[in-house]
Amino acid sequence: MEQKKISEIRAEFHQTKEEDLKEWIQRYENDDRQGVQKLIESAEKRLLKLEEEKARIEKLKKYEKEYRQYTYICGIDEVGRGPLAGPVVAGAVILPKDCRILYINDSKKLTAAKREELYDQIMEQAVAVGIGTVGPEQIDRINILQATYEAMREAIRKLSVVPELLLNDAVTIPEVAIKQVPIIKGDAKSISIGAASIIAKVTRDRMMVEYDAVWPQYGFASNKGYGSAEHIAALRKYGPSPIHRATFIRNFSK
Repeated sequence: MEQKKISEIRAEFHQTKEEDLKEWIQRYENDDRQGVQKLIESAEKRLLKLEEEKARIEKLKKYEKEYRQYTYICGIDEVGRGPLAGPVVAGAVILPKDCRILYINDSKKLTAAKREELYDQIMEQAVAVGIGTVGPEQIDRINILQATYEAMREAIRKLSVVPELLLNDAVTIPEVAIKQVPIIKGDAKSISIGAASIIAKVTRDRMMVEYDAVWPQYGFASNKGYGSAEHIAALRKYGPSPIHRATFIRNFSK
């Protein structure tokens, strides 16, 4: 049988999913061509990284394992406390006990493309997902901390399953009867909170891109409402939009 060209093997390697790499290596490990052996080295490095990621994810399940007596453990996180414009958004996620999703992390540590990819996986595999949003007017009315709590309560209410335990990123949510465990920097320590941070971040980012189409002068698609130099310059030039937080922009608007 005619040997495959190295270029064909390389293309096959790049198309091979991580879970199929062992089989791919076995297929070509006896091909002694230098180009193929280099590809096998690359495949073995990918496998090593995969095993390291699996180990990291197992560590990220520390709190979920500690409270394994609860059937429905919900991670809670928010995005958007600091921006000058747009809503604050909270995510609530109940993952299955045998969750196999890799690369979940604090959403700030992930690229936009990886967040989008993980968003789809979480929405597909989660037991339940709830999203809460509180807009600028309410933020101005009750302050950002209370608005954050309100968004979190809304996210919990929107879950299709009632959680038995809440793992929260740093806070204890008032007016919630469910047992809560606040975890400092929880989005990097709990897989459930990390998943919630991704859901909240992607949801809010998509909203800000939509707002950019309505008010393009502020650059919402790129700055997501945060106070970049360009955003502040636009505020001074054009004044606030309807989605700016009046209590946040007193020093910047006309």
